[in-house]
Order: sequence, then C-alpha cells, then structure tokens
Amino acid sequence: MNNIPEDLSKKAAYGGSNWIGRGATLKEEIGTLWADCGICNEYSELESVLLHTPGEELLTVSDPELFHMLESVNLEKAQKEHEDLKHAYRNLGVQVHDLNPEFLPLPNNMFMADLFFMTPEGAVLARPASRVRAGEEVLVARALSRLRIPILKTIRGEGTFEGADAAWINPETVIVGKGLRTNDQGIAQLTLILNEMGVDVIVVDLPYGTMHLMGMLRFLDENLAVAWPKRIAYSAVKALNNYGIKVEFIPDEIEAISGMALNFVTTGPKKILMPGNNPKTQKFYQSLGVECQTIAVDELMKATGAVGCLTGILKRRD
Repeated sequence: MNNIPEDLSKKAAYGGSNWIGRGATLKEEIGTLWADCGICNEYSELESVLLHTPGEELLTVSDPELFHMLESVNLEKAQKEHEDLKHAYRNLGVQVHDLNPEFLPLPNNMFMADLFFMTPEGAVLARPASRVRAGEEVLVARALSRLRIPILKTIRGEGTFEGADAAWINPETVIVGKGLRTNDQGIAQLTLILNEMGVDVIVVDLPYGTMHLMGMLRFLDENLAVAWPKRIAYSAVKALNNYGIKVEFIPDEIEAISGMALNFVTTGPKKILMPGNNPKTQKFYQSLGVECQTIAVDELMKATGAVGCLTGILKRRD
C-alpha cells in the first residue's frame, strides 16, 4: 500500500496551476464585489446618501444642553422635516438609504455627516469626541456593512474624529479641521489611510467655540468655496487659494448663526440644497451663479444641525 503523501503544492488551494490570484485592487472592485460608492470631491453630482429620521430616541432628551442641543425638539415636527429632506433628495435623483437601526439610537444619531468620511475606496468610520455621542458609530458601521460599503478604518485608541471635520479639496488633497471634535491622534490615523491612497492631508486649526470644519467651509464647485469670515483659519483660505480655489465669504453672520445658512449640501456643480429662511445668504449664493433649492429644517436645527450635518454622503459621480 502506497503511503506517500500527495504533493499538496499541486492543488489550487496551495498555489497549484489552478490557483487564480485576485488581481484587482479594492478600488477596482467598487461597483462589483462592493456597492458603488465613494467620493473624491465635494461638488460633483450627488448620487447616494445615508440618512436617519429621528425617532423615539428624541423623547429620552431630558435636558437639551446635556445632549448638545439648543432647544427641545418636537418629534413630530422633526420627523416631518426629515421626511421632506428625503423627498427633496429623491426628487433630485439621489438614492436615499436609511440607517434602519436595529436598536434604539442615541439622540444625535440623525447627524450622519459626523459619523463617517467617504473616500474613493470606502468609508473611514468616525469616533465622536463627546461621551453623549459615544457609540453612534456602531449603527453606522452596521448600515455600511449592510449596504456592502467597505469600512477602511475605524478610529481607535484615544483618537477622535468626526466626518464633518474633513473635506476633499481635490482628488489628491483632503483638508482636516483640528479642534473640539477631532484631535491629533484621530488626524494621524486618518492621514495614514489617506496617504496610502496617495492623498495629501492639510490640517488647520478650528477656533475655540466652533464645532466642525463643515460649519466654516463649504464647496460650491471645482474652483469655488464659501467660508465664514473671522472663523475660518487663514491657513485654510491660503491653502485653497494655492490649489486654485476662490473663497467667497458669507455676507450675514446672523443668518449663519440662527439660520445655519452655511449648513448646506452641494448636490452638483453650483447647485445646493440649503436651509430656508436665509434670504440674504441665498441671494449671495445666487449672485455667484449657484442654483439654490431650499427646505425648512427649523425644528431639526434646534438639535444643532441642518442639511449638511444630517446628510451622510456615500457617492458622487466620478
């Protein structure tokens, strides 16, 4: 009887002649093995978003201040405004995905922009800085997995990072705001994964008393951005100018504060979806050639966020 072991090296599982290497990169697998997703700019046609309509979690808010909200939020009114937001996106041809939480979310879980940052190869999962928001990323991770979107990195250790603190200047450059919500460790981890993609990172400091980079800076087109004067860092404006991007400054601080007029989403080149009731700022945007669609989010703004904060962007047209 022949007891000589079979030469397993000839088998496909061990690298034999029938072995076929994977070959394709992760980026090349986006849209086939993985869902079609990814962004590398802040202005091209918006194709898909992740949203969460607030639910009974808002009823657990005993004191708005303790939950980082400006005022108590009426659940019914907030839900109506959020449904209108979904309809607005769908009317623009944007695919809307729901968080569909499997357990009760935290009260701020509606602010999807904070909870991940999208790249051309998938998402970097955020790690919110506040104890009140700790764990919101769990439901987002489940949603991204369900949607077949790669999670490239989860911020770990003492790192904190919120997606609204980062933005694409161009396909090779990301700007990140360091401040209350995003710290050095979080930026270092984000930088590492972006550098591996060949993307440079520019870090700018955010002023005391501000929340996110998103609240200071938004992009309208490939070479046009809008910012909040006296709040945006000089280094940020200088960097944008160096990349050929003209920075315009909002004309009315009252509307920026009470109307969150800068908290919009760019739905295409020089097209935005913005909070309503900001006539001076809207006229200013229109003077720049921007097409403005408005939506009422007055109740949702009581929770300290508007259209931009509420929208997790999954895909822009390549």
